[in-house]
Amino acid sequence: MANHKSALKRIRSNEAKRLRNKYQHKTARNAVRDLRTSEDKKEAEGKLNTVISMLDKLAKNNIIHKNKAANLKSQLTKHVSAM
Repeated sequence: MANHKSALKRIRSNEAKRLRNKYQHKTARNAVRDLRTSEDKKEAEGKLNTVISMLDKLAKNNIIHKNKAANLKSQLTKHVSAM
């Protein structure tokens, strides 16, 4: 177990950050899945902006890699425009 107050605080804050990152990542994955399964082009175009925003925020905070975010955005944009 940790011996210093700062180490104990670091353990607590790391756990809080891990849970927040996990929640944000899962929420974005669900949004991507919903966008891929949507049938209506108008609805999909509306969802696309929110999903792209989510992916950009995840990449900015190093929750996902920036290239992964770029690849997902590209695939989803192609998918929606091909509807």
